[in-house]
Amino acid sequence: MDKTKKKTISLIGIPFDEKSSFLKGCAKAPPLIRESLNSYAINSFAENGVDIRNENIIDRGDFSVKELSDVVNIADKFLRKGDSILALGGDHSITYPLVKACSGYYSGIEILHIDAHPDLYDELAGDRLSHACPFARIMEEKLAARLVQVGIRTINTHQREQAEKFGVETIAMKEFSVSDVPDFSNPVYISVDLDGIDPAFAPGVSHHEPGGLSSRQVVDIIDNINVPVIGGDIVEYNPGRDVSGITSALAAKLVKEILSKMVVNI
Repeated sequence: MDKTKKKTISLIGIPFDEKSSFLKGCAKAPPLIRESLNSYAINSFAENGVDIRNENIIDRGDFSVKELSDVVNIADKFLRKGDSILALGGDHSITYPLVKACSGYYSGIEILHIDAHPDLYDELAGDRLSHACPFARIMEEKLAARLVQVGIRTINTHQREQAEKFGVETIAMKEFSVSDVPDFSNPVYISVDLDGIDPAFAPGVSHHEPGGLSSRQVVDIIDNINVPVIGGDIVEYNPGRDVSGITSALAAKLVKEILSKMVVNI
């Protein structure tokens, strides 16, 4: 298989929140994101003019997951055919197995991680696979060549040490500008934790962290990527905390924008 070609983009739902540390509920997110994405209230065009309703994008539905190793197998099922993947979570623990699967097909992956939290804990409450740990596992296993984290505003001493250890590029919210986000050199995997966005724009998350990114800033960050996008995930939408479907609509918007960047590279 030519690993530089992608025949199809597979949209997959991973309704898994067993690694959430505070509130569960993210497992209910994928169908509601799809509902917003397919609503008659919005059209199917992204801001770059790409129509995401085309033959190159296939919604594969939701997949039952009992443990994170299942996610690797699900992703590999499509990656081995030459597909690329955009996953709807679920909590942030799913990013580790998704990147692990992608690393078998792409070399030198760079990650754009949008989040309020670095998710670099070595372990949380004894769990090394917690949703607070995925990027520690990714970096220690060298599954990515580079990790750029945007929107961070809760980093503690341990996670700062972890970031230094793994050479993570941390772009904090204090005095943030979209122009602070660096250019990428290799294919990019995008991981969006919706709590990276200010709760005024995304109230439907388990961890409300004021002082975050605006919806506009996140769209602009995605639009500015100038290398192939080979995969991604949108995670940590907790419908039980949403208000009038605001966060679901935002998640659907980001699905469109990320898919449109992926389509350009088919």
